[in-house]
Amino acid sequence: MKKILFIGDIIGRPGRQALAQILPMWKEKYDPDAVIVNIENMAHGKGVTMTTFSDVKDLGIDCFTSGNHVFDKGSLSEEVFKQVDNIVRPANYPESLPGHGYYRFIKDGQSYLVINLNGRVFFDRLYEGQLKNPFFMLDEIINQQKQKGDIIFVDFHAEATSEKIAMGWHADGKVAVVVGTHTHVPTADARVLPLGTAYITDVGMTGPVNSIIGAKKEASLDMFLEKGRFAYEVADEGPVMVNGVLIETNSEGKAVKIEKLYTEI
Repeated sequence: MKKILFIGDIIGRPGRQALAQILPMWKEKYDPDAVIVNIENMAHGKGVTMTTFSDVKDLGIDCFTSGNHVFDKGSLSEEVFKQVDNIVRPANYPESLPGHGYYRFIKDGQSYLVINLNGRVFFDRLYEGQLKNPFFMLDEIINQQKQKGDIIFVDFHAEATSEKIAMGWHADGKVAVVVGTHTHVPTADARVLPLGTAYITDVGMTGPVNSIIGAKKEASLDMFLEKGRFAYEVADEGPVMVNGVLIETNSEGKAVKIEKLYTEI
């Protein structure tokens, strides 16, 4: 039996600080065998840099996943992928981008294969619509990279709930875990699918509670109330939520349990 702890999208400084405070507590309480964290929003809400990465690199995290904003800091973000081996970007991105879409690590004799994919629904403009089909890409990576005894973990970074659920059913029995990220709002559908894949549509974010998916309320309200254009700025006051899931797998690399985790500080 192996336990995997996954924590959802880290939003700016509040998210980094909350992760540093809560992760050691969760590790002590749940004793996970592997820890995976999504960090695509870690630098001021969009992207990642070596400076912001330094806040989390020593927390004992085995792999970092990402998504559509991970390169938003331009060359500063690209530099992270040149220096850090255990951060992945969506595998179905154009091959011209730095980094890789999957990462293998072995811990306590157990091999883990982490795969990152980005949805295509509502992402028509991302990289000029050049995203490869994530369903085909998943199959391709499994066919080429799967090894006997692997526990395969998938972070599917997508907007549409239908696309995420479809990925869960497509991957059922092929991988141990499919977690949805990106929308920052946790869903109540954590379950183990019939063929042994733990699934949740969205884990939720690690960021400010009194916000609109991490951004200051005023900025989003101005847009919706037609008072001005939206200018993204991370909310920096009030409590911070930490969202995660804990998955248990058996000796066959199948999931037997998924538990939603949540706390505020």
